[in-house]
Amino acid sequence: MRSLAAATASAQGRGAATADAGAARPGAAHAATARPGAGAGAFGSASSDAARADAVARADAVARARRLEELLGDPYDPGNPHGLAALLDADRRAVPPYATEELLDAAGIGAEFVPAEYGGRLTRADLLVTALRPVFRRDAALGFGYGITSLFATAAVWAAGTARQRAETADLLLGGGRAAIVHHELAHANGILRDELTARLGAGAGSGVGVGVGSGAGAGAGGGPGRGSGGGSGAGHVLSGRKDVIMNAARAGVLVVYARTSAERTARSHSVLLVRPDQVADGLVHLPRVATAGMRGGLFSGLRFDGCALPADALVGRPGEGVALALRTFQVNRCVIPALAVAAADTVLHSAVHAVTTGRSKPMARRWRGPLAGVFADLLAADAMALVGLRALSLLPERSHVLAAAVKYVVPDLLRENLEELASVLGAHRYEQGSSRYGSLAKLVRDLPVAGLGHAGNAACHAVIVPQLPLLAQRSWLRAQEPPPSLFRPEAELAQLDYRLLGAAGGHDFLSATLVAAAGRLSGARSAGGHLAVLAELAEEFVGELRALRAQVLAGPELPAAVVLSDRYALLLAAAAVFGVWEARAAAGEGPGGDPFLADPAWAVLALTRLGGRLGIAVPELPEDCVPRVLEELVDRYRTGRSCDLAGTAYGARGTEAAG
Repeated sequence: MRSLAAATASAQGRGAATADAGAARPGAAHAATARPGAGAGAFGSASSDAARADAVARADAVARARRLEELLGDPYDPGNPHGLAALLDADRRAVPPYATEELLDAAGIGAEFVPAEYGGRLTRADLLVTALRPVFRRDAALGFGYGITSLFATAAVWAAGTARQRAETADLLLGGGRAAIVHHELAHANGILRDELTARLGAGAGSGVGVGVGSGAGAGAGGGPGRGSGGGSGAGHVLSGRKDVIMNAARAGVLVVYARTSAERTARSHSVLLVRPDQVADGLVHLPRVATAGMRGGLFSGLRFDGCALPADALVGRPGEGVALALRTFQVNRCVIPALAVAAADTVLHSAVHAVTTGRSKPMARRWRGPLAGVFADLLAADAMALVGLRALSLLPERSHVLAAAVKYVVPDLLRENLEELASVLGAHRYEQGSSRYGSLAKLVRDLPVAGLGHAGNAACHAVIVPQLPLLAQRSWLRAQEPPPSLFRPEAELAQLDYRLLGAAGGHDFLSATLVAAAGRLSGARSAGGHLAVLAELAEEFVGELRALRAQVLAGPELPAAVVLSDRYALLLAAAAVFGVWEARAAAGEGPGGDPFLADPAWAVLALTRLGGRLGIAVPELPEDCVPRVLEELVDRYRTGRSCDLAGTAYGARGTEAAG
């Protein structure tokens, strides 16, 4: 049986290759100075100019989300062509909701996936989520099929592409085009990740014509024209193989391909290639559409490459840099997907509250109060963890790799458990497939595994976390510096997301330090009674679990046991995120911008108790008024049409679900 120590040694070798690859990436030489205030202490602080720009970016993202809510209209209006009824009907017919896609085109949503320096709107990952949640609140498959996969595909270009590749890719997306990602094969792969393409160097040249096929709105962004002729005179790669399940393969203006370029199984076995279908002379065959159990309206189909000659300028980054680029850039996906999935689960929770409150003269049945309040607390915990991961991508880009994998592992699992609880609340309603209120549950149950890549997604997260456990135990746990409060405050200024600065591995964990520090700050509250006393007891239990985890990891467990330990560790990070977010909100209190409910410890107590139950640690009894306080907030959000995440934003044209 392979030991955890052996896995760590292997991971350190891969990390060295990653670091070597990263040293040559654009902007790596300036990593220490690229972020505002990077030299001002361990975590840095932004300048006044950067702070003003950040405040404008935050306000703009909120305004775009509000405008998108207005354009999409009341989700519960059966006559709304962009409402839940229409979206569910498109799903039943297994077609994209074309009318809503056209609306999103008109709104210029493609700009959300393009960094601001290239003419787009992408400044920070958390603001991207803010802008896109109105779409995912209605239909996760629409969000994926319309374009979020374009962001995932082009991440390698933003991280390591040439100025021309970035400018032309930006031009495509700004013009309403799409990009598709052709993944490399992974162990435990599903249909999306199975099969592999190979590329060898050939003598062909190719024209090197650009991908600027859109409206030209982004022409010139980043130093290049929207369409160029370029050289491409050197030897390019010849691409062969097939992939059967690719989102938007048939309508993508550019394909970002992770192809095997070395027969050896090393960290340098793959390279990234930028393939422009309309510029390929021959050798590219589009395969039929593939039906999927989830995201039935998504256009999944295959591609076959039969010795397809590519120009020399198709290579993104350096030869053999594909694995390093995937390790670095996929952490953005791992935080963005769960954060957007929270919005989709939000809709199902609203539907469940509607089912148990509408048309009833009596108060809500007691048997539903605990599950509904519990799911609400879980959503807040999931959002807290996602928020921390999203903000860490900008605040601590070189240290967020393990955290991103934990977010991707924990949040979808929490949401799956929540959907099971809500199914029991909805009862027979969950079978009402034609209902705009209740059909979303069954749809999200099908769509969520596709969004998270199912078991393959979990395996990929374990592959990141497990080899790092010994390094974390030695270097970080109970020793790391506590991150700044701005990590937990969405209104706090933050540097822009720069894919070039993202790091991989390294044994970094700053979030567990929040757990330890929170326990210290709460230690004096144990004698005070009430919710704060329970929080203090919970914090002590979680820190005790961290100490036990550290001892178990340092003892050198075999890999199967290490996977279980990685599960426990990920849940501890979720707990740390809850403590951090609650402390930040409690500090804001009821002043300007404060939220009295989130400043109240009741939601944190309930969320942490549920997380502790999943870990199997000793949890104190809930205060008698804990569930009623959380439930009261949930019902109020339902009646006023506000989301059940940390932001609590209004949605729908009328701003109130109860009106429906």
